[in-house]
Amino acid sequence: MMKENPAYSSASPEGDSHSVDCAQKHEYEHGHEHVRGHGEKHGHGHGGRGHVPGSGFWRRRKGQTGFSIFLRRFLRQKMALACFIVLVALIAICAFAPLIAPYDMATMDLTAISQSPSADHLFGTDDLGRDIFSRCLYGGRYSLAIGFLSTALALVIGIVIGACSAYFGGMADLILMRVLDLLSAMPSILLAIAISAVLGTGFDKLLIALSISAIVPYARQLRAKMLAVSQMEYVEAARAINCSIPRIMFIHVFPNAMTPVIVAATMGVAQQILSAATLAYIGLGVRPPSPEWGAMLAAAKTYIIQYPYMLIGPGVLIVISVLCINLVGDGIRDALDPKMKR
Repeated sequence: MMKENPAYSSASPEGDSHSVDCAQKHEYEHGHEHVRGHGEKHGHGHGGRGHVPGSGFWRRRKGQTGFSIFLRRFLRQKMALACFIVLVALIAICAFAPLIAPYDMATMDLTAISQSPSADHLFGTDDLGRDIFSRCLYGGRYSLAIGFLSTALALVIGIVIGACSAYFGGMADLILMRVLDLLSAMPSILLAIAISAVLGTGFDKLLIALSISAIVPYARQLRAKMLAVSQMEYVEAARAINCSIPRIMFIHVFPNAMTPVIVAATMGVAQQILSAATLAYIGLGVRPPSPEWGAMLAAAKTYIIQYPYMLIGPGVLIVISVLCINLVGDGIRDALDPKMKR
């Protein structure tokens, strides 16, 4: 007759407790593995995962942060990563233009007026004998700075308006939304032209005009997203445990409402570069002789038949920068979207 193991004997309370704990642990682990395997086999859940508590696309592993998850997903997108590298290289080259450019942006050589591209002048020279390649590098500092700074300024103002509108509601929401309706009644480029015509030409005035014309979409998107997020279950749970309204809005609601605004701002940089080039083309941009890609196109339009190479340099750089920014924005959107499968 076999002897009964005292560890599993009914006469041993400690054995009972230990066996129950082990059995529950074993059942929990193998039960979760079964559910996960069933979900992967039958394609249930997000990305083929089963309906495991806490699972989902944004399920974090130990030691992971939200940024590390975003970075890992972004690095998987080869096209967006390549465009990001090109964009960073372009920004770096323009930032160090004084060290890289073979000539000063304002140096005129009367013996080399309207020369075609050569070893001495990669993009040729303009009608005043200035090196177009050097001016393109210096001009990138203005064009890219206007794009990023005007977007950042519009984003900050739009966030403040959208957050205040969603937070206070009532009469404040009504007044702020009517102000935005007035701004959106005119197309953004026409509004920028009108503001630039009133303020005059110059880098700072162009920055103000483009920023004001781009506020509306950021404010509206943030307000709409904050109102939608405030109705979700975890916000209701925060209300149920008596969290203060400022804590709910700025800790639980605001960070989770920023994703579409960040994506829109990334795309907005490209739009602002194009708008700056448009304003410079009609004489409302940076004052000469400071180079800016749009202003260089405007100066070369007179010679488009005789010397078409004058437009190629700044035109190609505008296309490259706008294309790279748009593709990087697409990559950021896909990396932040939990519904996208990878």
